[in-house]
Amino acid sequence: MKIATTGLDQETLELTLKAFKDYIAEKVSDHDLLGFDTRDEFPTEIVRGIGSDLGIQLLFVPEAYGGMGGDAVDIYRICEAMARVDLGVATGVLATFLGSDPVLAGGTETQKQKWLSMIANDGVLYAYGATEAEAGSDLASLRTTATPVEENGKVVGYKINGNKQWISNGGVADVYTVLANTPGGPSWFIVEKGAEGFSYGKQEDKHGIRASNTAALSLEDVFVPVENMVGEAEGQGLIQAQAVFGYTRLMVAAFGLGGGWAALDRAIPYSTERIQAGGPLSEKQGYTHKLIIPHVVHLEAARAYIEATAARLTAGETNLNTEGAIAKYLATEAGNIAADASIQALGGYGYTREYMVEKYKRDVRITTIYEGTSEIMEMTISRDRWQMHLKTRGQHYHEKAAQMEALHRTQSSIGANIAALALHALAEVLERARIARLTRFQHILLRLGELIAVAEGAEAMVKRAAAAAQGNLNPKFDRRFHAPDLAAISRINARETALKVAQDGLKWIGGGAAMTDAEYSSFETALNLSAIYRSQQGIITDMDYVADVLYDRAQSGA
Repeated sequence: MKIATTGLDQETLELTLKAFKDYIAEKVSDHDLLGFDTRDEFPTEIVRGIGSDLGIQLLFVPEAYGGMGGDAVDIYRICEAMARVDLGVATGVLATFLGSDPVLAGGTETQKQKWLSMIANDGVLYAYGATEAEAGSDLASLRTTATPVEENGKVVGYKINGNKQWISNGGVADVYTVLANTPGGPSWFIVEKGAEGFSYGKQEDKHGIRASNTAALSLEDVFVPVENMVGEAEGQGLIQAQAVFGYTRLMVAAFGLGGGWAALDRAIPYSTERIQAGGPLSEKQGYTHKLIIPHVVHLEAARAYIEATAARLTAGETNLNTEGAIAKYLATEAGNIAADASIQALGGYGYTREYMVEKYKRDVRITTIYEGTSEIMEMTISRDRWQMHLKTRGQHYHEKAAQMEALHRTQSSIGANIAALALHALAEVLERARIARLTRFQHILLRLGELIAVAEGAEAMVKRAAAAAQGNLNPKFDRRFHAPDLAAISRINARETALKVAQDGLKWIGGGAAMTDAEYSSFETALNLSAIYRSQQGIITDMDYVADVLYDRAQSGA
C-alpha cells in the first residue's frame, strides 16, 4: 500500500525534532519518567500534549485530512526521537497511528474524512484492537465475531462479541479499531469509547514500557452501525492489516533503534568519568570493544536498513512487508542487546533504577515482541527470500554479491568486497538447504531468516557508507556519523556478517544433513572460508577508530 504523503522538507523535519526535544526537556525529567515507571502510570497530559501542543500526531495524518503528511522517513526519525526519551510514552503516541491504520488503508473517503480528521483536529487517541489471548499474532485465528443486524431485510449494523488482549492505549483511547469475523470474513470496525457493552480491564502489570497503557478489551453485543465497518465491505480486514505491515514494523524498528541508542548514550559518557586501574574506562579496549563498539555497529547497520526501506516507501513502493520485517528484526534485536550491554557497562550502577539504563533494557525488550515477535519476523523473512532463491535458481544473493563487488571497484574502503563474501556464502547456504530439503526443519528455517537479515543489513550498511562518501545521502537521514566513520562501521559489520553467515551456515547445514568429508570440504570451499577469515584483518584498527570517533579523540572528517 502506498500511504499518500508529501513529506516534510529537511528544515521542517529538523525543526519538528528540535521542538520535540525542547518540549521534553521542559516538561519531563528523568525523575518524572522513573516515577511513571514505578507507579505504572500512563502520563495522559504528556502523551496528549505531544499531540495537542506539538502536533506530532499530525505527521501520521495525510494533508487531505488535516495533517502534515509526514513520509516514512519523517515518521522513522520522530519515532526514534520518542523512543530515546521513553518507549512507554512513544508507544502511547504510536498506538494512535496503528489504530487509525485500518481506516487509512481501507476506509472510504467519508470514513477517512471523519475519523482521520478527528486525530488532526481533536487530538483523539486510538487503539488497535487485533490481538487475542489465544490467537496471539495470528490475525487469521481470531475468535471475535461481528453478527449482522438487519432491519427490513437490510444490514444496518453489527453486534460484536469477543475479547482482545495486550491492547496499547486500551484503557485510555477515545476510538478503537476492532478486528472481528463477519460472515464474509475478518473485518475492521470503528468502536467509540463508551459504547454500550464495551469495556476494558485494568492496566497490565508489565515488565517494561510501564508508562504505556496496556489493557484487555471486552465486547458484549456491542452495536456498531454499518457505516463504522472500515471500507463498508466484509472480509477486507486481513488485507487492510497486511497493507501496512511494512510501514508499521518500520516504526517499531525505529523504537528499537532509539531504545538501544538511549542506553548507549548513557554508557558512553559514564565511561569517560569512571576511573579504573589508573585511567577512564573509555580508554580501555576491554570495555569499549566489547560493550560499546559492537552495539554501535549493529544499531547503525539496522539504521541503514530502516532508512533504505523508508526511502522506498516514500517513493511509493508497495509490498515491502519482508523489508519491514528485516528492519524490525535487525533494529529491535540490536536495541535489546545494546541496552543489556549498557547495564553491564555501568556495572552495579547499571543495575539500579536511578541510572535509567535498567529501565531502557526493560522497555526495549517489548520491541522484539509486539507488532510481530522476532520469531515471526524470522519466519516471514525466510519464507519470502526462500521463494526468491528458488525463483532465481539460487542466483538471487549471488547477484547481490556481484553488485557489491562492482561497488568495491569504485569505492574500496567501505567493505563492499567483504559484504559480497557474506552474500555469496548466504547463497551457498540456501542452496545446500534446498538440496538437503532442510527447510522442513522449522528451526533451520528460522536460522536462515536470521542469516538473511544480517546479510541484507550488511548490504544496506555498505550502500549507506557509499552514499555518504559520494555526498548523496538523503538530507533527511541521520547525520551523527561522517563518511569515514560510516566506512569503518561498514567494514566492521561486513566482517562480522561474513563470518556469521559462513560459520552458522556450516553449523545448521551440517547439523541438519548427513554429509561426507568430501561434501563438507566442498561446502567449505564454496563458502570461501579462507577469504572470509582473511577479511578479518584490520578489525581491531577499525574498532579503535570508531572508539576515537565516539569519544571525540580523533577528527572524523567532514
